[in-house]
Order: sequence, then C-alpha cells, then structure tokens
Amino acid sequence: MQIQISGQHIQITPALRERVEQQIGRFERLFDNIKGLDVVLSVDKAEHKAGGTLHCAGTRLHADGIARLEDDDKKDTMYSAIDEMIEKLAGQLKKHKEKLKDHHNSEVRESRVPG
Repeated sequence: MQIQISGQHIQITPALRERVEQQIGRFERLFDNIKGLDVVLSVDKAEHKAGGTLHCAGTRLHADGIARLEDDDKKDTMYSAIDEMIEKLAGQLKKHKEKLKDHHNSEVRESRVPG
C-alpha cells in the first residue's frame, strides 16, 4: 500500500509518520484491495486536523479527524485527530466491505427452488 503524508502549517515528524503507519495496519486486516492512503495533517489556530483518503478497489473513502486545543491535552491533539480519522475510515471500510458481499443472492435462490 502506498502512503502519502503531507502537512499544512506543520512539519511531518518521524513520530507523526510512525503513528499513521502503525494505525493503518488495521486496514490491511479488514480489506485486501487497498491501493493507497493520502493523509493531510494541518494546524489552525484552535484545532488540529487530520484528513485521510483511502483508495480501495472501486471506491475512495474520506474521513476527517479534528481535535480542538481546549478539548484535549495540548501535547496530544494531533495524535487524537489522527486516531479519530483512522476510526472513521475503519468504520467506512467495514461498511464498504459489507456492501460488496451479496447478502440477498442466497435468499433469492432459495425462493425460486420449487419445494
């Protein structure tokens, strides 16, 4: 999987890069056809944002994580924004995987069989 991490008004430190790479390990367990992940980390006056776009076979999933400075401990706001983004993407990925399964096909086949 190709990972691209960029920053707006923030320098991407090795610790931030490592945090993103650790968290995306769960995507590979959930779904096999993941092509890449684009992450944009940004800092505004009162909030840290992490936006991620996950490129999968057949779709693109996007989620944002936002941590405000007054909400959390000031040291960990970017990490909590990354965690929130990863949680949202994981939920979307699970939902996408369920949509790919054909749940109704067996019900239709069973109703057509004369019995």
